[in-house]
Amino acid sequence: MHIARKRFGQNFLVDRNIVRKIVEAIAPVPGDQVVEIGPGLGALTRPLLDVLPHLHVVEIDRDIVARLAAEYPPDRLTIHGADALKFDFSALGTDLRIVGNLPYNISTPLLFHLARFAEQLRDIHVMLQREVVERMVAKPSTSEYGRLSVMLQYRFGLERLFLVGAGAFRPAPKVESAVVRMIPLSPLPHPAMDEALLSELVTAAFSQRRKTLRNALRNYLAEPDFGNLGIEATRRPETFGVAEFVAMENYLSAGRAAAR
Repeated sequence: MHIARKRFGQNFLVDRNIVRKIVEAIAPVPGDQVVEIGPGLGALTRPLLDVLPHLHVVEIDRDIVARLAAEYPPDRLTIHGADALKFDFSALGTDLRIVGNLPYNISTPLLFHLARFAEQLRDIHVMLQREVVERMVAKPSTSEYGRLSVMLQYRFGLERLFLVGAGAFRPAPKVESAVVRMIPLSPLPHPAMDEALLSELVTAAFSQRRKTLRNALRNYLAEPDFGNLGIEATRRPETFGVAEFVAMENYLSAGRAAAR
């Protein structure tokens, strides 16, 4: 019997009905390049392999790696004993389908890590803490809307599929969960000239979300800049959509390029 390890954020999915709903949402077919993050005790791994001739899994727990290796031959299951936060998903090819019950203690950095490989992905179906999913799909002018919302909505179409109660896991977490679908946007509807600067701007804007945009971005934009952009500097950052943040970044990038 495997004991869940807190340091890996392990909560194992045991509800068969929830497993069925997740697999139905993924709708895998033979030939799909599916990568499961954190297979754990195989709740998703087994039904996926009922459909797929081959599956990749990324697992950090060496005991689970050994258990999976003993249960499945390498031609059916390729096991990558690695930290998903450091794993190079592009090494597995293109048109990848990412699935998994993501560890809650690393969910936000893992989402940003996966976003780096968006061009290699077809879609992502993952289970996360409900609060995180609500922030991912949040609309402007809501309390959940913030940096995570903007940066993921910049690159993905997001859909919350269904909620999952704590009783679906062993051990039961102290929070509700939710399953979310993420589909990379191609082409990007609002492409940024400098994505690193966009991330910097959005981070600064939401670092003190009760401030006005004028105060939050005073190190980036002066009063005339807001006028040039047609933006009210007295609005709060949480009222701005992805397109407006990208417009600010492109304005700054263009100005910096002209000054060189």
